[in-house]
Amino acid sequence: MTQLAERPAVATATESKARTFLKTRELGIVLALAALILYTAINNPRFLSGQSIRDNLLNTAILAVMAAGQAVVVITRNIDLSVGSVLGISAFAVATLMSDHQGLPMIVAIVVGIAVGAACGLLNGVLVRYGRVPALVVTLGTLYIFRGITYQWAGGSQVNADELPRHFNSFGTGGILGVPWLVLIAVVVVGGVSLMMRNYRVGRELYAMGSSPQAAELAGIKVTRNLLGAFLLSGSLAGLAGVLFATRFGTVDASAGTGYELNVVAAVVVGGVAVFGGSGTVWGAGLGALLLTVISSALAVLDINQFWQQAIVGALIILAICADRLVAVRIARSLRKRDTHV
Repeated sequence: MTQLAERPAVATATESKARTFLKTRELGIVLALAALILYTAINNPRFLSGQSIRDNLLNTAILAVMAAGQAVVVITRNIDLSVGSVLGISAFAVATLMSDHQGLPMIVAIVVGIAVGAACGLLNGVLVRYGRVPALVVTLGTLYIFRGITYQWAGGSQVNADELPRHFNSFGTGGILGVPWLVLIAVVVVGGVSLMMRNYRVGRELYAMGSSPQAAELAGIKVTRNLLGAFLLSGSLAGLAGVLFATRFGTVDASAGTGYELNVVAAVVVGGVAVFGGSGTVWGAGLGALLLTVISSALAVLDINQFWQQAIVGALIILAICADRLVAVRIARSLRKRDTHV
């Protein structure tokens, strides 16, 4: 009876430590953001101008939408490196469609973009689950496949802003009550995915899969369905990000989204989602996207070499991984001590 009474307390203590660490990480991101903004504004007051804030929020919106889907995949102890290419093929598909059919409403562009991304994400999920190939290898391969398809399709051409309908271009700059549509969409996406992961059964199952895939199988969790759903969500949100990219920048070519996958993974890891799976929050990933965007903007304003921009992002990723590993080791050590006492 003693063992049965003690073990739930152990699990509760472990979960409490993990939650405390995550809250600390997210608080740290907020404090780092505040310090960075303050320092940059002191050196260059224009950093806090209305246009500068708007540009940072718009750039963050695209990254945050992708980070929300990537966070779910990473929580399951996988990764999706193809999101940049999915954004590219979705953006070019939607831009081509809207330029050829000027009368189509914006909702059609959004649905098409999501559908293209969903197809790519589902392909990734099927190859990972049924091919029994690590997600790192699969998505690295599809990254080049999707990009190659886009280059073949584009044939060296591009879609310019003046070829797109006015309502499509205005969506990227318009908004409601001064808040851009892209930012509102990003908040809804990050909030919705976060709510799903925190309050619904499927979210708890995804966390369980990341904590211990074998235990999740034994517990009767539908691993296949959930894994396919995670990659489907990541692809769909990357497709949506492609639509936002096209409306934001207007001009779209085959290189759209190149390199975004690294920024997305960085945002997720810096935001507190453990690369070892099973912990982290979608809100944290959104904050990570905001931090990386502000860092890039601040260093440009401060006229700091682009090399240091990339070096700082790399250092943040390494620090985040080391922090996750340190906490995981401490929790495991604590569990072993408690089991010994029991």
